[in-house]
Amino acid sequence: MTHRTHDRSPSPQPDSEPTLLKRLKSSHISEAASAATTDPTPHFATDLFGPANIHRLHTEYDASAPYKHAVVDKLFQDDLLQRVKDEALAELSFSEKETDIYKVYQTGDLASLNYLDQQQIALLPSLLTLRDALYSPMFRNFLRAVTGCGPLSGTKQDMSIVSYRKGCHLLNHDDVIGSRRVSYILYMPLPHYQGWQREWGGALELYPVKPGPDGVPEPEAVPSKSIPPVWNQFVFFEVQPGHSFHSVEEVVVGESEDGRQRLSISGWFHAAQPGEEGYQPEPEPELKSSREQLASTQTDFKSYPENIEPPLPTDSLSEEHVSFLSEFLNPVYLQARTMKALAARFVDESSLELHSFLCAPLADKLRAGLQDKDDADGLGPNRSTRIPPHSAGASGAWQLRGPPHKWRYCTLRPPAGGARMAVSPRWAHADPDDAVRSLQDELLPSPAFRAWLACVSNLLPLRYAAEARRFRPGLDYTLATSEAKETRLDVVLGLTPQVDGADSVAPSGLVGTDEGVPPHGWQSGEWGGWECYMAPHDEEDDPAVYRSGSSKKTDANGKNGKNGTNGVNGANGTNGHGANSEVEMRDDGEEDEDEDEDEDDGTLLTVQPGFNRLLLVLRDEGVMRFVKYVSAAAEGSRWDVCGEFEIGMVQEESDDES
Repeated sequence: MTHRTHDRSPSPQPDSEPTLLKRLKSSHISEAASAATTDPTPHFATDLFGPANIHRLHTEYDASAPYKHAVVDKLFQDDLLQRVKDEALAELSFSEKETDIYKVYQTGDLASLNYLDQQQIALLPSLLTLRDALYSPMFRNFLRAVTGCGPLSGTKQDMSIVSYRKGCHLLNHDDVIGSRRVSYILYMPLPHYQGWQREWGGALELYPVKPGPDGVPEPEAVPSKSIPPVWNQFVFFEVQPGHSFHSVEEVVVGESEDGRQRLSISGWFHAAQPGEEGYQPEPEPELKSSREQLASTQTDFKSYPENIEPPLPTDSLSEEHVSFLSEFLNPVYLQARTMKALAARFVDESSLELHSFLCAPLADKLRAGLQDKDDADGLGPNRSTRIPPHSAGASGAWQLRGPPHKWRYCTLRPPAGGARMAVSPRWAHADPDDAVRSLQDELLPSPAFRAWLACVSNLLPLRYAAEARRFRPGLDYTLATSEAKETRLDVVLGLTPQVDGADSVAPSGLVGTDEGVPPHGWQSGEWGGWECYMAPHDEEDDPAVYRSGSSKKTDANGKNGKNGTNGVNGANGTNGHGANSEVEMRDDGEEDEDEDEDEDDGTLLTVQPGFNRLLLVLRDEGVMRFVKYVSAAAEGSRWDVCGEFEIGMVQEESDDES
């Protein structure tokens, strides 16, 4: 997670040969291989270690963009790789793993194959051969010759077999953890006899960087290089904080379609470890890793006008406040009795979900308008490709917001010519973008809404931030972040149109229950986009490991988890980078079942996307929050207006005070 500097061979000009390559040429790499018990050369593609091939790869590596990487079209002998594929599918167990940053099916760490008994090892001869060849002195020196990366460890092996099935993805990160030096992936897409098509997804995406607001490099919102999977192709690059940002595009085909899955062997070569030749202690960090940058995220709050008295939770709404709010809100939520009931409930549960929150004319305008906007922008159910281009929906009133190692979604552009005149009634806006903007710029920042929040939360909003967000299918998300020092009040107005009338609710507007109706669309969890709150975690723990949102039990209102955000310890793992457990063999050829469903995974609250629903959550310090990646399976964008409030507690004076 730190930026490492280490001694390298002198950097050559593009048309020269690296110093290490010259040394390898003179020995034909035989001296490096002599330390191994067997010569791995026959297992690799013909001429892979030839001086001309190494020189070509090094030249291409030095000239590559957006950062240095290499693509080997054929790494192993094809029959070996086919046997490895067969052994993996027949003998190894794949576990579903899902966090804020990825969803994959993965084996344990293949380094642990050494700990299997002889009977189990006998079932995986080709896989052991491939693993030992990859970490052999010969191949590690090959990587050094191409990259100039410095000594690599042969004892610290770090690899697994990963299956990207329909809906699987890996979001933007830089791979920086510990002593990782080179990242790699060896493709085995299935079925191997049929070439993987680009429109099936699963491409490795590489991102250029630019200076962030604080001068630290951060990735651009859109990748500049896309590498689709090809059988026996090997891609590798040096791990560099602030530079090696990459992601894996969602796979949009499944096993039901000719057994399609993006199967691969991926892992890392680590720097030489203590006791190995070339070991050097890690120097002090210079740049933060993508994981560390997530921890330093801050909200830009705005202050309320100083000439307006702060509201007290015990105060009733003024006539002026009621008049203003009635142009936005369902009248039921302006009744004193309703507000009092909500306040009592919020004190008990620390969260509320209010259905039919906006008044009917405004809600109807938004429901139809936002669906039409998705259709017009190529993001609706009838779009030409399941994964839309990165430019889709990021034009006109909307613009793309990154950086993608923290989040990616669309926000409203500032209006041309400054603030616009308010329209009354608010549902008279001709363009749904303007109606959304009025919620962002007029409702959430208003003194009237501040007073309403004080009444239903018994808290005093001190400063605010408000932002309309559009999460496009197959593209957008936020990663888990937290406020380490202060409690916040989160207010999220969901505006995501539902399918088949799934956004209909009880006449009261409060959370109801549709008995006997199976969840579908957004409510099933399979489209992603849910709002998730996670318990605080230890520094060594994964900040966001949880069971699949689609496998969680969800009530008819798309809400599950604990109704509160207080005092729970975190979950285990390694955020976004797949720490591997030991390899498990398959039992009688059957897939693993989910582990104990009752196990506490650190999830405090998850809420599926909804339309015309207001979510209020009191988020304690250290509690993490994110919006799960919106799957390409979704039939439209996930829309909301998100508010975050600094809050103060109102202290009541005791009766005996003089």
